Amino acid sequence: MQLTVIQQKIYEVRGQKVMLDFDLSELYDTETKYLKRAVRQNRKRFPPDFMFELTSKEWKTLRCNFSTSNKRGGIRYMPFAFTESR
Repeated sequence: MQLTVIQQKIYEVRGQKVMLDFDLSELYDTETKYLKRAVRQNRKRFPPDFMFELTSKEWKTLRCNFSTSNKRGGIRYMPFAFTESR
């Protein structure tokens, strides 16, 4: 994946630069549900501010930034936002 494509998938939420779970799963060539499962099962390995779940208001605001062709469709659960590593 090109650097410019990755940069376009970085958003600012709660004053932090984040990538959303479905973008990271695309980057790592896996399904989002597997990425989320792996993170949940290994939560203790990550710092507390490593990620957070978006609120429905945050999700609605971010969706306005996406292009009109939305391949994601409906979602059951709010996406995880993964923060920059420090």
